[in-house]
Amino acid sequence: MADTKEIRIPQGIIRYREAGSGPTIVFVHGFLVDGRLWDGVVDALSDRFRCIAPDWPMGAQQVAMAPDADLTPPGVATIIEGFLEALDLTDVTLVGNDSGGAMCQVLIARRPARVGRLVLTNCDTHENFPPGIFKALPPLAKLPGGVTMLALPFRFPAVTRTAFRPFAKTKPPAGLVESWARPGIADKAIRRDLGKVTRGMDKRHTLAAAASLRGSEFPLLLAWAPGDRFFPISYAERLAAEVGGAKLVRIPDSATFVPFDQPDRLATAIADFAPSS
Repeated sequence: MADTKEIRIPQGIIRYREAGSGPTIVFVHGFLVDGRLWDGVVDALSDRFRCIAPDWPMGAQQVAMAPDADLTPPGVATIIEGFLEALDLTDVTLVGNDSGGAMCQVLIARRPARVGRLVLTNCDTHENFPPGIFKALPPLAKLPGGVTMLALPFRFPAVTRTAFRPFAKTKPPAGLVESWARPGIADKAIRRDLGKVTRGMDKRHTLAAAASLRGSEFPLLLAWAPGDRFFPISYAERLAAEVGGAKLVRIPDSATFVPFDQPDRLATAIADFAPSS
């Protein structure tokens, strides 16, 4: 990836990495990770596409948002839309993973003028937001001191590595997951942002987005790893059946972090779906 750049939008500064030229692809990571999740995919696509991988305000970014920034799913969708506008990006292929995929669905439900198509890898959809045991996080984050309590165990690298292990079959590079956890531990303002994002997770947002997209012909690719314990492929099949322009591609040998486990397979699926230059 190229060096990190940054741009200011009304909600604060967004840092991003950019590589390549051609039709634009913008990547949206999920909760407690950053744009480096997509490095392998970008490496495989940047010879044909302009690839932009921002660090979205999802609790692992290096720069905190403005204190009054809305970081609910509609608020993050607005931030994504504002970022596209600030860079004057058009006919964008938007690619989302994990809770970032939920934010993408909320954005696409608005029929944004700058997004031409959407790729979703394993992510929250319908009533599965947040998934499984993570449904406990929003109520905990609403308690006084709840976010600090949730962040405390991540002071220990071994705990952090264990916490991320179910999401990838490939062992992350040394220090990567620790660097994702560090901002929320060390920076009070980032921890404030983390709390906002966590408290805002609610199935009503993804259910409303799915209802809005139902029956549409919006170009949608679901590049999904079967067997994911958090995001079963049945949700991808359901969404594919509801959206007339949808295509489902199965990407085996991966967990939730498809861009990390299978970057080349995912890149191929995206390249086949996105417009050629």
